[in-house]
Amino acid sequence: MEKTIQEQEFQYKKTNLFIILSGIFLTNAILAEIIGVKIFSGELALGWQPAGWTIFGDYVLDFNLTAGAVIWPVVFVTTDIINEYYGKKGVRKISFVTAFFIAYIFFVIVGVTQLPPAPFWLDVNTPDPEGNPFNIDYAFNVIFRQGLGIIIGSLVAFLLGQLIDVFVFQKLRKITGPKMIWLRATGSTLVSQFIDSFVVLGIAFYIFGNWSWAQVASVGIINYIYKFSVAVLLTPVLYLGHYLIDNYLGKEVADKMTKEASADTSFL
Repeated sequence: MEKTIQEQEFQYKKTNLFIILSGIFLTNAILAEIIGVKIFSGELALGWQPAGWTIFGDYVLDFNLTAGAVIWPVVFVTTDIINEYYGKKGVRKISFVTAFFIAYIFFVIVGVTQLPPAPFWLDVNTPDPEGNPFNIDYAFNVIFRQGLGIIIGSLVAFLLGQLIDVFVFQKLRKITGPKMIWLRATGSTLVSQFIDSFVVLGIAFYIFGNWSWAQVASVGIINYIYKFSVAVLLTPVLYLGHYLIDNYLGKEVADKMTKEASADTSFL
């Protein structure tokens, strides 16, 4: 009877933790995709002048990033924590669920942008502070409706990056054991985000757009440097997450889950 109660408590904590981590992962991944239409200047955000580097011929390279990159490191950390406690199956499950909802959201956005605007809603089409004409319906459509190439590129890069991340993470965990969390977290991010940074740009802007390979490479390098640098800086947050989760689960339960999670190191 006592064993049954302990097993029920174990399953409750295991399920409850997965729901919380999945909520954090899903929310930030979807939000990053939605706000990713904005490109901002990293230098100007810090009060600096744009770098204006010349790379790959005459292409000028500045530290310009998508707004989604600001919160994407949260997805890195959550992926590594899910990987640590739930293994490949846990990461794969939440990754495919997230990809489905991202696709669903984009299709809904494309659909609603086709709806005719109500006349009274267009009354806000007043000039902006600089006197330029403003069309709220046009602005809504441009901001929320992204091209098919970006949708495909984002989904392919997201799924490929997640699968590679969990594979490398588990391979490193097999070598390091339960120690050196920073190494497997940083190592998996180093590999997966290199692939992610270039795949999404290559599909969205080279295959479906009009970018050159030089432009894809230049912007991809900046995105990769940012993602990897922030992932390294967030290493203390990863350790804090492990500490809180181990306290919540209890040492015995936490060790049991991490041991089960590290059993499968296959790619798929």
